[in-house]
Amino acid sequence: MDVKPLVAARGLTKRFDEFTAVDAVDFDILPGEAFGFLGPNGAGKTSTMRMVGAVSPITAGDLTVFGLDPVSQGAEIRARLGVVPQQDNLDEEIPVDENLLIYGRYFGMSRAELWPRIEELLSFAELSERAHDKVAALSGGMKRRLTIARALINSPDLLLLDEPTTGLDPQARHLLWDRLYRLKQEGVTLIITTHFMDEAEQLCDRLVVMDNGKIVAEGSPRSLIEDYSTKEVIEVRFPVGIQESLVDRFDGLAKRVEVLPDRILLYTDDGDATMHEVHVREIEPESMLDRRSTLEDVFLRLTGRTLID
Repeated sequence: MDVKPLVAARGLTKRFDEFTAVDAVDFDILPGEAFGFLGPNGAGKTSTMRMVGAVSPITAGDLTVFGLDPVSQGAEIRARLGVVPQQDNLDEEIPVDENLLIYGRYFGMSRAELWPRIEELLSFAELSERAHDKVAALSGGMKRRLTIARALINSPDLLLLDEPTTGLDPQARHLLWDRLYRLKQEGVTLIITTHFMDEAEQLCDRLVVMDNGKIVAEGSPRSLIEDYSTKEVIEVRFPVGIQESLVDRFDGLAKRVEVLPDRILLYTDDGDATMHEVHVREIEPESMLDRRSTLEDVFLRLTGRTLID
């Protein structure tokens, strides 16, 4: 049975004067899925998210959210959204629970219906014991969980998360992933922008890779790895000054050979056979690591390794 997309974009474009931030992209987001926008800084992820959130007008193309037009029905769309911005914008001088209360009032919710909802969300975010503390006293991870709890106050049908775990330590990131996974299990549709490959692999059912405002690939994390990489990657390292003289000896050794300043990457479907061939050719590396191919390998192949500020 066909499922009508919750969000549908065709030729979606966003320009700022002469700069094209989003360049005629097409995508559909289905109800109940976790959909990711993956890309380097400046790829167009946040600009796309702001158009979906009906807070930034489109320049060209077509976009519907819940079957509604963001231009003429933006208020109706925003009423059904939860938004987690890149930077926490909580009121740090008032208590945790009052942050949720004030935000809920923006949606016209009464105090009587808000307090049970606040208790539920603080439990979900593991912040019940900090309900009466000022936000300023919370850790970075706690503030991020509070921002997500705040975004859920109106029981949204669609949750927009822009770089949700930037700046968090590993423990806080994994706790946040667990909370987002629970939301998905409850049927909440998630749209996530991120440049963390492990986050995209953990959370997203499908994703698009964006670069320079365009979509360069689309699919599930696993299908993207299958389409753009190999099953395994061998990382070969040499002492400083040795690698340059050995590069030619790797010709034809793997499906793809990538030479980096600090190591050589061998993309292969049979790691054991490739490592054996390295020894057969009497190449003696300082170290050799066999690992599975990841979304990061796909990302770097599609967007390059040049640092983008």
